[in-house]
Amino acid sequence: MLWDLFCRVIDNHGDIGVCWRLARDMATRGDAVRLWVDDASALAWMAPRRPTGIEVRPWPEEDVEVVPGDVVVEAFGCELPEGFVARMAARQPTPRWINLEYLSAEDYVERCHGLASPQSSGPGAGLAKHFFYPGFTPRTGGLLREPGLRERIAAFDGPTWLATQGWGPRPQERVVSLFAYANPGLPALLDALAQAPTLLLACPGPLQQQVADRPGLRHLALPYLSQDDYDCLLWACDLNFVRGEDSFVRAQWAGKPFVWHIYPQHDDAHHAKLEAFMDRAALPGAWRRVWRGWNGLAPLPATLEGLDAAHAHAPAWREQLAAQPDLLSQLRSFLGFPS
Repeated sequence: MLWDLFCRVIDNHGDIGVCWRLARDMATRGDAVRLWVDDASALAWMAPRRPTGIEVRPWPEEDVEVVPGDVVVEAFGCELPEGFVARMAARQPTPRWINLEYLSAEDYVERCHGLASPQSSGPGAGLAKHFFYPGFTPRTGGLLREPGLRERIAAFDGPTWLATQGWGPRPQERVVSLFAYANPGLPALLDALAQAPTLLLACPGPLQQQVADRPGLRHLALPYLSQDDYDCLLWACDLNFVRGEDSFVRAQWAGKPFVWHIYPQHDDAHHAKLEAFMDRAALPGAWRRVWRGWNGLAPLPATLEGLDAAHAHAPAWREQLAAQPDLLSQLRSFLGFPS
C-alpha cells in the first residue's frame, strides 16, 4: 500500500517528529510512504538511519506529476496543495483522505473522532475527508506505538547505555532529562531537583544554556539526539521533563515518572488541555501540583512532592494505554485494511 503523508513544520520539531514516527511505522509494516514536508532539515539528526520504503519529498508548491497513493494523510490540518487534491479527485479509485489531528485528552475528541467532511466544492469536490484523532481511550484513535516497543523497553539496560554515552551518574545520583520550551520556572525547578543528588541531562532548546550546576545538582548539555536515542534517554532516566506531543507520548511508553510542558497558547487554551489529561490519566494529586507549577498555572512546589506516587502511577498508566490497539493499527482498521 502507498501512503502520501503531508507535514508542515510550524515551529519546534513536534510536527515532523510525529510524522516521521508514523512514516517509519508504516514502512516497517511493509508499506511505501511518500513524506511531503516543507522543512526536512531536522531529519538529518532525528532520523539518520532511514528504512527502505520512505521517500522524503519537498512540499509541492506547484502541481507535481504523480499519481496519489491509496491513502493521503494531512497531518494537523496542514491543507493539501490544490493541485494534489485535484489529482486525488481524478484518480480511480479515489484515495482515502485522512486529517490526522493533534493529540488531546479533552472530551470532544471522542465525539469528533472518525467524522467525515464531504467536499462539495473546489478541486476536491466529491471527495470525503475523515478526521482521525489520537487519544487515550478506546473511543479514539490511540497512540503511536510500533510493534515490539514494550519488549525492547523491558530488555533495555539503562545504566549501561548511559555509561556508553559518557553520561553515567555518580553513586547515589538520580538521572533526570529536561526537554522544554522557554520557562521562567527553571530556577525553581533546579532548586527542587537539587534537594537530592541529581544529574540533569539537558536536551537542546531554550533552557539548555540557562541550566547551571549548584550543590546537589550537576548537569550535562546533550547534543541533538535521533528519535531512537531519545527514546533510550527516556527509558534510562528516573524522571523525564518532556514537551509538545512526540516526547509526551514517548514518555508515557517509557513508564517512568514524567512532567509534561504543554505547548503554550496565547489564549491559555493549553490550561484546559493540561487539566483534561491529568484527569484522564488520574494523576496523583501531589504530582498534579508539580505539573501545574511547571506549566505556570501555580507556583512550583519547593519539593517534588508526589514523586513516589508518580513512580507507581507511570507503569500502571502505561499498561492501561497498551491495552488499546496502537494508532496505525486503528487507522488501518478504520480504512478497512488489515493491520
